[in-house]
Amino acid sequence: MIKRIFDIVFSSLGLAVLFPLLLLIGVIIKAGSPGPVFYRGTRTGRFGRPFRIYKFRTMVVDAEKKGGPSTALNDPRLTDIGKFLRKYKLDEFPQLINIFVGEMSFVGPRPQVERYTQLYNDEEKVILTVRPGLTDYASIRFIHLDKILGDDRADEKYLKEIEPEKNRLRMKYAMKNSLWIDTKILIQTFIQLFKIKSLWNTKNLG
Repeated sequence: MIKRIFDIVFSSLGLAVLFPLLLLIGVIIKAGSPGPVFYRGTRTGRFGRPFRIYKFRTMVVDAEKKGGPSTALNDPRLTDIGKFLRKYKLDEFPQLINIFVGEMSFVGPRPQVERYTQLYNDEEKVILTVRPGLTDYASIRFIHLDKILGDDRADEKYLKEIEPEKNRLRMKYAMKNSLWIDTKILIQTFIQLFKIKSLWNTKNLG
C-alpha cells in the first residue's frame, strides 16, 4: 500500500512538473518524422495481464514489423530525435502514466513483450508476481544495452546472452523486495543517469 501511494504521488508530480518538457518533445517528434508521438506496444504486466506501455516514439512507424523487438547500436529504424531520446532515457518519461494508473511501478522488472515472457520457465514466472517497473537491477546492469548488443544479430544476442542474466536479476527482485531495496535501486539509477549526462557535457566541452 505504501509503495502504491508513493507511485501515485510521485508519478502525478512528475507528470505535472515535466509537462512542458513532454510537450516540447512531442512537438519535436511530430516535426521530425511522420507518425504518432507515442509508441504504445503491448507488454506483459503483473500476473501475465497485457497492457499498453507509453513511450515516446523513437523509431519509424511499424518498426517492429521491419525488425525484432531488440534495438541494435546503430539501428536504421531509429529516427534522429529517437537516438537522442534513447541515449538519455527521455523516451521512458511517458511511463509515468502507466505508473499512475497502476500498470507499472517506479521500481520493478522491466516489462517484456509476450514473445519473451512465454519462454519463462516455472521458476522465472515469479517475475510476473510483481508490477513491472521503470527501473530495476537489470536496468542498471544493462543501461548501455545497445552498445552490448552491437550492430549485428541484436535479437539473437539478446535472447541467448542478455535475457538469461536479466531474468536472474528480475527473479532476485521479485523474490526479495522492500521499500529500502526500491530506494537503493532508485538512487543507483539516478547515479547511472548522472554519469550519462556528465559524459555528454564533457563531450560538448571538448
